[in-house]
Formats: sequence, C-alpha cells, structure tokens
Amino acid sequence: MELSLCNSSSLRFPQNDFLSLHNCSRPGSFHTFSNKKLASKSISLWRPLIWRQPRLVKLRAQTTTESNASSDKHVDDDFIVEDVPHLTDFLPDLPSYTNPLKKSQAYAIVKKTFVNPEDMVAKEIIVQKDSPRGIHFRRAGPREKVFFTPEEVRACIVTCGGLCPGINTVIREIVCGLKNMYGVDDVLGIQGGYSGFYSKNTLNLTTKVVNDIHKRGGTFLQTSRGGHDTKKIVDNIQDRGINQVYIIGGDGTQKGAAAIYKEVEKRGIKVAVAGIPKTIDNDIAVIDKSFGFDTAVEEAQRAINAAHVEAESVQNGVGIVKLMGRYSGFIAMLATLGNRDVDCCLIPESPFYLEGPGGLYEYVEQQLKENRHVLIVLAEGAGQEYVAQSMQAFQEKDASGNRLLLDVGLWLTQHIKDHFTNVRKMTINMKYIDPTYMIRAIPSNASDNIYCTLLAQSAVHGAMAGFTGFTVGPVNSRHAYIPINRVTETTNTVNMTGRMWARLLASTNQPSFVNHQTVRERVDKETIDAINNMKINST
Repeated sequence: MELSLCNSSSLRFPQNDFLSLHNCSRPGSFHTFSNKKLASKSISLWRPLIWRQPRLVKLRAQTTTESNASSDKHVDDDFIVEDVPHLTDFLPDLPSYTNPLKKSQAYAIVKKTFVNPEDMVAKEIIVQKDSPRGIHFRRAGPREKVFFTPEEVRACIVTCGGLCPGINTVIREIVCGLKNMYGVDDVLGIQGGYSGFYSKNTLNLTTKVVNDIHKRGGTFLQTSRGGHDTKKIVDNIQDRGINQVYIIGGDGTQKGAAAIYKEVEKRGIKVAVAGIPKTIDNDIAVIDKSFGFDTAVEEAQRAINAAHVEAESVQNGVGIVKLMGRYSGFIAMLATLGNRDVDCCLIPESPFYLEGPGGLYEYVEQQLKENRHVLIVLAEGAGQEYVAQSMQAFQEKDASGNRLLLDVGLWLTQHIKDHFTNVRKMTINMKYIDPTYMIRAIPSNASDNIYCTLLAQSAVHGAMAGFTGFTVGPVNSRHAYIPINRVTETTNTVNMTGRMWARLLASTNQPSFVNHQTVRERVDKETIDAINNMKINST
C-alpha cells in the first residue's frame, strides 16, 4: 500500500476504507482510520486535518491487485471529498454546544434529527461497474453540536445583483429559521447590496417584519451591482458585532463572499459566512438548478402563448419572444420544451446562421409556407457576435463587469423583416415580445418557494454548526455544502451534445446549424475574440 499526503482541493481515500468521523476536535473532520485493514498497519492521524479554501488536504491510498500476479495494474477507487472550511480551522479552541433542535417540538417527531457527519452527497450518481466513486460533498442539515448560542448570534442578510423570483422567500426563511429553530432574535438586513454594509442603514428583521414578503417580487432589502470593498465590509461586520453573514447572489456575489471569508479568517474573528447562489439563468455550476428558474420557465409560457396567438391570427405571422439567458440558454430551452408550439429556439451555446441552405431564413420560409406562421424563442445572449459586428459596439460593461448585451431580439426582428420584404418579396406580420422584466420581477411559485425554504434552512444549519466559506444547493436532489470556488470556477451551460438539446431539436424539428462550416467564418474574428475574452462576473 502506498500512502501519500499532498496539497489538493480534495480528500481521497480508497473505496473500501472508511474514515471515522467521531470524537474529533471539530465536527466532521477526518480524524482516524476505523477500517481494520488500515488499523492493523497502525496508520492514524492524531491531529485533525486543516481544511482551508482553496487548498485542502488530499489523502490518497493505492492498492495493488493481487488476483493476477503477472499484472502490475493498480486499482485506484478514489472517494474524493471536497469539504468546506470550519471556524475551528482558525479558532481551534472554540467551544461547542448542544443543538437546540434536540428539544424542538417540531423535530421531536423526526426519526433522525441530526445529519450523520459521515453523510456525503455524490456529485455523479451514474457510474459504471468498478469505476472510481468520484467527488462528494458534505451533506447539508442540522448537526448535533453547534458553535453559537442563540444569545450571542447577530446575523445579517444581504442581496446583490439582478432580481429573480424567490429572493424574498430566502430572506424570510433565513429569519424564520434562525428564530424558530435556534431561538435567534438579532437579525439585520443590509440594504442595497454590498455597498450597503458601509453606505446605508440596516433593518432589524423579525419574523413579523418578513411574514408576508414572500408574496412580493424583487428583494425586500433592495439590491445593487458592484460596490464590493472587502476591507470596508469586514470592518463594518466587526464594528456591528455581526457573527453570521448570509449572502444571496450570483457568480460575482459568491466570489465576494469568498473574499469576505478569507478576510475573516485572516483576522481570526468568529464569523460564519454562508452563500445562497442566485441566478435566474440557471448557470450556477455543480448544483441541480438555481432558485427562481422554475418560476421563470412557467411565466415565460404566457409570453410564448401570446406570441403564438398573435402570429397564427394573421397571414405570414412571425412571433419572436426574447427570454433571459446571458450565457446559458436553459430558460429558452425548457420554456420551449414545456410549450410545444415553438418552431425554433436559439440559445448562446448554439451558433446559428441566417442565409443559405439550412439557415434560419430558409427554415422560417418553409414554416410560413406550411403553417402560415412561425414562432421563435430567443435567449438574450444568442447571436451576440452578429449583432456586435453589425452595430460595431460591444465594449460597454455594467457595474458588475458584465458585458452589456445588445438587443438581439430587435436585431433579428428587423433582419427577418428586411429579408422577406426586400429579398423574398413577401409580406410578413412581425410580432415581438420581450417579457424579461415581467418574468424576473414576479413572486416565486410553489415549487420555488419550497426550494427556497430548503436553501435557507440549510444555510442556517451550516452557519450554526460552525461551517463557513460555503454555499448551499442540491446536488443530485440532495442538499449539500459546497466550497464557494466550486460554484464560481465555471458557468453551467446547455450541453449541445446532450439528450436534452436533442429532445428540443426533435420537438421543434428546427435545423441544428452545427454542420455549417461557415457559422463562425461569417463573423469577424476580432469581434468574437473581444466578446469571448470579456470576463463573466455577474452578481
């Protein structure tokens, strides 16, 4: 057996060797080997491993197969745990307390109140025989020991970036979860995003104050983009005596949360930092989906149905609906699949072309001849290279560092109209609908309300248990604590070779555009490079 200890972002140990997580100086830390085979070799770790982001400790064991003496093949059945930081990593003498849920009437009926510290959530659940067990995350939920007393907790909640359905539900459930499960009365609302820490007043949030905010759209706390100044924010956290920070926002916001955690660790102060990932586009990596997404897909149906009615009620009607989707076309794809009246769906991941055999113009003309109308759903990020080339404008960014998108809906509407009027000499009736702000400003539906409750309560359980520098979300339908860097290192996009996109192509019967060699050649290379090199930093 070969045992090696090295720097990595994960902890590895072989498939059949489990680690005891009991009697550790911090809950859930990997302490000693309990497997008899390893115990016989007197291998143990007498000090808890130090878990810090982004560097974690990796323990990897390899065993040589003995079934075939002539073979030098090594079995490497790795079980990889990507864990999250804990307050005891930099405050080792922190005392722990019995979880108040032990005496809760609500949880008294639960057969197993507390999550087993050995419970992990697998990143991949589809595996092959004899394949490695892969990456796992720590399961979310209440722990038997907590590192805060209700009396000492002063929590704060901040919302950043754009709007999406469900933000108010998350705020409400964090406040109610802290109060009803842990008896915490002191919760502050930071107004106006990150800059609100040092430039605006705060609100005292009670269960009475937030009682019905889930029925409203937007964010009860107001929001903004940018404004992140780590030093000022942590100074304010210290000055106000805040020791739990709940941050609701997208990619850039979560990166800001990671920076706050790092500064907190550097200063050695007892502050738990928990992130709740938010993006209506569903482009957060690792987690199954982001909150508000189901509501957005459902609400998009109203716009699509309206465009369909308008288009089919006139001669040669062309209906175009532009939906959200800056870099990922999930809303457009799922809204199309859920509607069944859409003839073509265009998303950022799938380049398309207008002219020539198999192009969009040809397909639109074919649909008009066969059905006398055509309905197109368009994600806002689709075709940006064409729009940028024609308008020669793509440099501008918003306060979060996002490239400001040009209106591809108006661009495509005008180009289709000009083509059929001037080239094909056909009269068409164009109907264009952009429901973006109507969709993102509505309250969340029942499905998202339930989801937001689980996210908020998972974050509360994690912070009370002393975890920090983490974000929460469902991984294969099981809620987990995820290192923040894992959800910000990449963007979740539609898999163009996956079954879901194939289902859409089969449903709409639209051209796939993938076989056209000149899709990218038709666009100025410098334009594409300038667009692609602009860093995604959405809050």
